[in-house]
Amino acid sequence: MPWNLDDSRPIYLQLMERIQHDIISGVYQPGDKLPSVRDLALDAEVNPNTMQKALSELERSGLVYSHRTSGRFVTDDKELLKKAKTNLAHKYMSSFLAQMRHLGFDGRETLEMIQAALKGRNYETDS
Repeated sequence: MPWNLDDSRPIYLQLMERIQHDIISGVYQPGDKLPSVRDLALDAEVNPNTMQKALSELERSGLVYSHRTSGRFVTDDKELLKKAKTNLAHKYMSSFLAQMRHLGFDGRETLEMIQAALKGRNYETDS
């Protein structure tokens, strides 16, 4: 999956978010060894120092830990992973709801559209 980095926010934050997303979505499983800083930087087309900063921040959050000579690994802490997943879901929902309000939809209309989508229907043509 392409990294899709933009200039609107610090690159290291975008890298952190992408790796965090990959961890909590299961691309990297608990206990998995992450690719090296150099390999990740090459893949993302960023400076290795920028990738290093992103990974250091992920270590601070607890999602990643390092073994001095073996590299970095995804945490085995299932509660921490669950909390990170839930927090990210809340962030996505808040953003979605704000966008729906901006479009002029109230909570009831938004909920109806979500329910229709979950049932595989098109809200506009089925209501």
